[in-house]
Amino acid sequence: MSAEFSFQCTACCSYTKARAGVFSTPHGLVETPRFMPVGTLANVKTVTPAQLKDTGAQMVLCNTYHLHLQPGEAIVAGGGGLHKFMGWKGPILTDSGGFQVFSLSDMRKISEEGVIFRSPHDGQIINLTPEKSIEIQNTLGADVIMAFDECPPYPATRQEVEAATERTYRWLERCMAAHQRSDQALFGIVQGGVHLDLRSDAAVALSQLDLPGYAIGGVSVGEPPELIAKIVESTAPLLPPQKPRYLMGVGTHREMAMAIASGIDLFDCVIPTRWARHGTAMVGGERWNLKNAQFREDFTPLDETCPCYTCQNFTRAYLSHLVRSQEILAYTLLSIHNITELIRFTQKIREAILNDTFATDFAHWLT
Repeated sequence: MSAEFSFQCTACCSYTKARAGVFSTPHGLVETPRFMPVGTLANVKTVTPAQLKDTGAQMVLCNTYHLHLQPGEAIVAGGGGLHKFMGWKGPILTDSGGFQVFSLSDMRKISEEGVIFRSPHDGQIINLTPEKSIEIQNTLGADVIMAFDECPPYPATRQEVEAATERTYRWLERCMAAHQRSDQALFGIVQGGVHLDLRSDAAVALSQLDLPGYAIGGVSVGEPPELIAKIVESTAPLLPPQKPRYLMGVGTHREMAMAIASGIDLFDCVIPTRWARHGTAMVGGERWNLKNAQFREDFTPLDETCPCYTCQNFTRAYLSHLVRSQEILAYTLLSIHNITELIRFTQKIREAILNDTFATDFAHWLT
């Protein structure tokens, strides 16, 4: 790991594999476990950087594929790099674009060289290789960059998953060779679908490469939650304990609590802002549809214990009114609350790990 990056585990749970730590990056510290809001196109939808900071966010995620298509990495670099361009001073992670490319299915062709696909914006043919993904991410300038991987769908045959897992390893080696910046940490991604032996083999192989951090990818692609839990439970402990562990695309209370119990440190998911745009609030792990009649004359906050700007200043009735009226402010206020809700959840878990009360305090989330 570069001198600009380090991971220190400060406490471990006596009854689970949960741990609290500090991940140091060139743009600041990330106290783990931690939820990372998603800012796909260099913005967390409907939320300003100042509002995002107030939610307790420490690290955000942006997407290589989307930024390459629009506005293009050269424009981001011309604006001073991703941090300056989007006005976010804290740590940033960029996804490699692998998941987005492979979700195109009918519009792309996979080979050993990489992926050829047609841009959904203008129809232009784009050849995205491991080297090109790293080049784009080096230009964008995030603190953490992800290796280009092949994300197999669910369901898929064992043969298809095995081929994708082996190719992901070969592509990782090419990503490592192409990586040019010591101020960016390259994370590898463990694939393997729902096959625990493939996951185990991949985790062991990647661990031997001594990367700055590791991710578990290829979950939340359609498989049931109990399978995700099994994958994480068996895979996470195989990853190096002295490096941060990141579970990609997961962000519900139960999934995060169970993954933390298996030793995961970092999470990202689009649900807090996506649900907000559908008029849905996250309260205590529940989903509340604010279009429901019960909220029309409810003049209490969403959550009286929540310190966010939304809960401190507005009522459920007002938020319901905004949602019903399709006012943009509704999406901003609900996004602020939903992001705060998930970050506070991981903060509370961190505090419980430090006090060694995680297994009891969060027992209802672990079953």
